[in-house]
Amino acid sequence: MKVDEFIDADEFIGVDKFIDVDEFMDKIKNIDKYYFPLEIDSTIRSMFQNYEDFRSKKLKDQLMDQSKKLMDQPEKLIEWISYSQFTNVKEIAKGGFGIIYCAIKDQKSVILKKFKNSQYTSRYFLNELKSNQYCYEIKHHIIRVHGVTKDPKLSDYMLVMQYASGGDLHNWLQKEFADITWNKEKLAILWQISEGLETIHKANYIHRDFHSGNILYDFSSTKRYQWLIGDLGLSQPADNTSSNNEIYGVIPYIAPEIFRGSTFSKETDVYCMGMIMWELTTGCKPFANVEHDIILIFKILDGEQPEITEDTPECYANLMKSCWDPDPKKRPSAKKIRSTFGSWSFRNKHNDIFNKAELKRRELTESQKLGPKFAKKPHPRAIYTSKPLSFFISKCSSNNSSSSISSYNKQGYSSYISEEQEFDIDVESSLAATSRKRNIEESNIEIHDDLGKYLSD
Repeated sequence: MKVDEFIDADEFIGVDKFIDVDEFMDKIKNIDKYYFPLEIDSTIRSMFQNYEDFRSKKLKDQLMDQSKKLMDQPEKLIEWISYSQFTNVKEIAKGGFGIIYCAIKDQKSVILKKFKNSQYTSRYFLNELKSNQYCYEIKHHIIRVHGVTKDPKLSDYMLVMQYASGGDLHNWLQKEFADITWNKEKLAILWQISEGLETIHKANYIHRDFHSGNILYDFSSTKRYQWLIGDLGLSQPADNTSSNNEIYGVIPYIAPEIFRGSTFSKETDVYCMGMIMWELTTGCKPFANVEHDIILIFKILDGEQPEITEDTPECYANLMKSCWDPDPKKRPSAKKIRSTFGSWSFRNKHNDIFNKAELKRRELTESQKLGPKFAKKPHPRAIYTSKPLSFFISKCSSNNSSSSISSYNKQGYSSYISEEQEFDIDVESSLAATSRKRNIEESNIEIHDDLGKYLSD
């Protein structure tokens, strides 16, 4: 059999096909028929040492020829790594889809990402594996996947990923906000993030879960600092128009058309980019002081946006608001956003404007009017891990007008809470309590800041 007769991975990992991880890994071990552009390799030579199921010397010779070609592009190789190679494995975070561990391999820190109940969430494991490789070929600001391993105790497959030593964007902003200047840090950070998003879109992928918790900071890089986009478990090819895909996400970062029943697109990622731009101006997550429920969704559908700070330059505000345009076709592309930040950051366009903005930012920060330390306390039900949104979408789509808030009964809300608790690992303890019955009048309710007056026990 010739190498060019091998079946492409896409024929095995169909966009809409649910497949078992064990089946997938068995196919990797039996590479007599499958050639993966993902180049899952150990680097093929080590696979010969680890596995004994290669059927003929002829096949080995063919694979060795292929491995020589791959060795010229080592960044494309994904290695099967024995779990015994990791030491000092420690849990460091929990997310909507899994648990993140830090570990040591070859005296270097790496990340192990275990998907919650991975035997049931094969799609997300494989999505992240596949999309990371396609995006990483372009090499701009995407977290690197080094390989795949398996926890021998729990039989869960894990991705072995690049360790970003600085943590995520939101946590970094909490600590460093007062010192993040307009004319240096902010624009440069956003240029890197937008280049990462452009990389994903160039690979014809959509992130679908793009927020500050999935943007990571690596100050151990050879560069002064580097911002990287991670968590591609929900990503999909841009030409996948299936309506059968599950809808998960973080409500403040979800574009309004999704709640109206549209599918995710590159434009919905751009909407998220606008929210990330806003977060850089405040150090806070959008809509952090309100409950993330159906009321917030209807407000978003009615056009509500986060309040723009006094120090934000008009040119920046206009770009941010264009990312939030209710018409997805009018939103700028990731390439356009990256180009704009490049002109501001590197070619000093509007330099005087950003210098004035920096003076205003310092004034507001010093007077304790700007920054996460002086913001309102987050609402206990402001949830920033990805959760299933089908319940909310069905409520939105059942209404003809986004200006009227539907009432929904205790049974329906309880069902939603149960589904969320089962899926979302990081659900706050308050959500575990018995849900309150909600009677929200449909007709012409004036929504006040104190939403509690519309919630009856």
